[in-house]
Amino acid sequence: MKFEEIIQELESLSSPEDVEGMARFGINPKKVYAVKIPELRRIAKKTGKNHALALKLWEKGYRETRILACMIEDPDLVTSEQMDEWAADFDFWEICDQCCMKLFRMTPFAYQKIFEWGKRDEEFTKRAAFTLIAVLAVHDKRAPDEKFEEFFPLIIRESTDNRNYVKKAVNWALRHIGKRNLNFNRKAIIVAEDILKIDSKSAKWIAKDALRELKSEKVQKKIGKPW
Repeated sequence: MKFEEIIQELESLSSPEDVEGMARFGINPKKVYAVKIPELRRIAKKTGKNHALALKLWEKGYRETRILACMIEDPDLVTSEQMDEWAADFDFWEICDQCCMKLFRMTPFAYQKIFEWGKRDEEFTKRAAFTLIAVLAVHDKRAPDEKFEEFFPLIIRESTDNRNYVKKAVNWALRHIGKRNLNFNRKAIIVAEDILKIDSKSAKWIAKDALRELKSEKVQKKIGKPW
């Protein structure tokens, strides 16, 4: 599909009621068609991988065009600079998370960006660092344990960030590392208990929530044996 055809299809699928509904969740109503993810997947499948088109769709700046850009972009053609530019454009959690899940995790720079973005002040750029940890913990099955162990100091350090979308992503990262295998479950529980001792409201929330899941019967059964 060409750029103009994609825009026409998005416009045809848009509904004023859904636009208003998304606005209540903080999405700019002037930059949304309110098209559901399954429809975007269908369009992306018809379009196929296309680097130039992905760049053009991202520049359009709409929720749907940016999610589509992540879906059709070729991760082998993404540069470190492009990742920084797109991360700087994140203005809502959904775009951040979709970009990390559908594209950034598959680039050669994913692990590098975690450490770079984890130090940043921008809320959604920092969120992207921890979202990447979470999705890589699930999808990068071949990565050695050492790669994920390196993230614990970053998780501890940023656990005091009280911003909602950052603390939720830090929690997400810790929980997903802790569900990777039995070894990491034990280590993540120890890290969570250390975070619990920090004099910070966000740190205590992150730790309590993570411990609740990581020690749960469901998780323990899945990874091997009781704590």
